[in-house]
Amino acid sequence: MSSTAEAPDQAALRRRVMRKVAVRLSPFLILLYFVNYLDRTNISFAAPHGMNEALGFSKAGFGLASGLFFIGYLVLEVPSNLALHRFGARRWLARIMVSWGVVASVMAFAPNAGTMYLLRFVLGIAEAGFFPGIILYLTFWFPQRERAKAVAFFMLAVPLSSMIGSPLSGWLISIGHDVLFGLAGWRFMFLVEGLPAIVVGVVCWFYLTDRPSQARWLAADERDWLQREMDAEQAETGRRYHFPLRRALTNPRVLALAFVYFGIVYGLYAVGFFLPTIIAGFQDTFHTSYTVFQQGLIVAVPYAFGCVAMLVWARHGDRTGERVWHVAIPAVVGGVAIPVALYLHSPFAVMIAVTVCTMGICAALPTFWPLPTMFLTGAAAAGGIALVNSLGNLAGFAGPYVTGWLTDATGTEKAGLWVVGAFMVAAGVVAVALRPAPAPDDAAG
Repeated sequence: MSSTAEAPDQAALRRRVMRKVAVRLSPFLILLYFVNYLDRTNISFAAPHGMNEALGFSKAGFGLASGLFFIGYLVLEVPSNLALHRFGARRWLARIMVSWGVVASVMAFAPNAGTMYLLRFVLGIAEAGFFPGIILYLTFWFPQRERAKAVAFFMLAVPLSSMIGSPLSGWLISIGHDVLFGLAGWRFMFLVEGLPAIVVGVVCWFYLTDRPSQARWLAADERDWLQREMDAEQAETGRRYHFPLRRALTNPRVLALAFVYFGIVYGLYAVGFFLPTIIAGFQDTFHTSYTVFQQGLIVAVPYAFGCVAMLVWARHGDRTGERVWHVAIPAVVGGVAIPVALYLHSPFAVMIAVTVCTMGICAALPTFWPLPTMFLTGAAAAGGIALVNSLGNLAGFAGPYVTGWLTDATGTEKAGLWVVGAFMVAAGVVAVALRPAPAPDDAAG
């Protein structure tokens, strides 16, 4: 493992290797997650533009359809990530992507609400293991000191998929009516946006490298240095924190981290799934009028700022080495901002508050993931990361469903978005209470 003060030749080698690794892996992983996140959230754009009416969804019914994805996701998340750890990222990620691309495209032909519920559930099963698998994969290539920035680059796909994907989805809905098989615009969007996952899944099989020791695109001395660096870091973490797989799946700290992630993700999906509907509602609330494509552009604005916040905040976290407050501060700021949006009196003011919330969510996401990898390694890391992600992503079910149910029950989005803010603030408080990592003697006990 690198010491605090590296020799000049070792520092130069480290910079050269990490630059090559970042250039090789980060853009492709961003592409994978961009396609992934677009396919799991494009239902939010279909909802106000024909899907809810065609399939007979109420707000709660749409929230249920959105959230059922995460129930399927939960069922197979841990086994899928253990399979990735055993068989390698190249094979397993290719399998995941091709299968979810097929299901995402088939959603275009859902004849009724029941079929859409089933397909959203199956989509979650098909995708299980993708996100925690990438987080685990990054621990094979990026040392702790580089990891938040690496995760941030990967997770740029979240705001990018909304910043680029929202106008794209709006455009496909606008031009897609009767283009293929007499499909409505929202159905055409599902069909077109599902196909790239199949293509990049095939590419994944040939492009990814499982471990540094297998990287022919690195020079021999670079391969050897990086593999030694990662092996030494894993061994040191294993000696300092003895967390076998069974302990990782039952440890209270891991479960508490899952709650922190739940609070952040609750905000991510509640805002993500309902923001297009809220903007469409500006017409009634503020007497505005926007085309479908213009609504997509408006949705993109908070996520553009989120991209900047994500990169700047993660880089600052790596530079300082501080982890806890880099999660807690943006979670609390974002949690306070979203209820404020409910009491503002112009579309511009509402979008400022939503943008602040989105920046908080985007900043907290990548700085969260170095926390579990500070004390989990090997199979325990595979299982623990998957457990944190799967339990945290239950918020993807609860957030849209509870928000939709409260909107139906009260006739306004206010109650649901107050709950969003409460969960995000609670996530920040728990993160502070946990400390960066357990003491070594606590881990063994």
